[in-house]
Amino acid sequence: MPQVRSVEAIALGYGFDESLAYGMARGLTSRRETTLIRLTTSDGVVGWGEAWGPSGATRAYLDLIRGYVEGSDLFAFQHVVSRILSTHYHFGIQNQMMSAISGLDIAIMDAQGRTLGLPVCQLIGGKARDRVPVYASGGYITRDPRADFPGMLARLEGARCGAVKIKIGISPSSDEERVRLARETLGRDVLLLVDSNGNYTLDLALESMARIAPYNVHWYEEPLAPQDFEGYRALRQRGPIPVATGEALYTAFEFKRLLDFGGADIVQPDLSLCGGLSQGRLIAQLAALHHVRLSPHVWGGAIGLAAACHYVASLPTYPHSLNVPRPTLVEYDVGDNALRDELLLEPVRLEGGELVLPEGPGLGVEPDPAAIERFRI
Repeated sequence: MPQVRSVEAIALGYGFDESLAYGMARGLTSRRETTLIRLTTSDGVVGWGEAWGPSGATRAYLDLIRGYVEGSDLFAFQHVVSRILSTHYHFGIQNQMMSAISGLDIAIMDAQGRTLGLPVCQLIGGKARDRVPVYASGGYITRDPRADFPGMLARLEGARCGAVKIKIGISPSSDEERVRLARETLGRDVLLLVDSNGNYTLDLALESMARIAPYNVHWYEEPLAPQDFEGYRALRQRGPIPVATGEALYTAFEFKRLLDFGGADIVQPDLSLCGGLSQGRLIAQLAALHHVRLSPHVWGGAIGLAAACHYVASLPTYPHSLNVPRPTLVEYDVGDNALRDELLLEPVRLEGGELVLPEGPGLGVEPDPAAIERFRI
């Protein structure tokens, strides 16, 4: 049985002019960064994963847990994770150690698939589809939101997706202005999603919802701080728009708490921090048991995007059968992202508002060594 011979964290990043910084109501950025996890087995098979967050912290945590991983059975990683979390329980789960574990889990799955000659989606539930619908994520906040927003909307329109997401959260009045312009620009048939990145308290979120509800908003993402489970329950009960959240929650434990509170209509795990594909499967099962929808958050590099494609490709359509009114959507940001678009020998293709599931064993993608060196930090 193959074992994990070695694991390595590879920090990648690139920056751009500060005047072009973009982001959300909580702040802007002029830099994109991620960490690749390169895992090599005793048979020489290489698997790739991706870990969200600061690369220095990821490396430090990987050094802490490396001894648990190297030398372990390639097909027994969940036992390794259990031992790590049980031994280091004082650290909790909402930290960069879980991001490192997420990247390792994705890399393990990739290596397992390459070893067996199977795509990852077959390992985690079976392939239900060859294409994965997306929503185009953009409409970012900038240093001059009013002046730049029309150009942001043009970029979303150019993506030709049936669903789009814009950033709001500056103020309820600004929210109404941005949503009104988005609806006028994109038309009435596009599914319009909004995201305030947890910048509101309950009263402000309710005011924002009341102002934008007439514009047929499909979901309102992260209206409150991730820790405000009681607020999410109240907002879901009182607000006129479906609530989506979860990108800042780690492991199925936190998603269970959210869903036990009745705090979400759509849950949004990010595989590069929530615990990888293994925890992602548990979160999908929790969503099904609570009869809520799921849409994975993706705002990283190409490996995380490929993992999300296999994840969604493996999900059953329950409770739907042949007629699926709203398919599960993967986030696809339309901002400049060289860590996604230039990292692979063959990028994951977006065609007609859908991502084509990569073919081949494992994740079906291969990083370009030259690109890794170009973006290595």
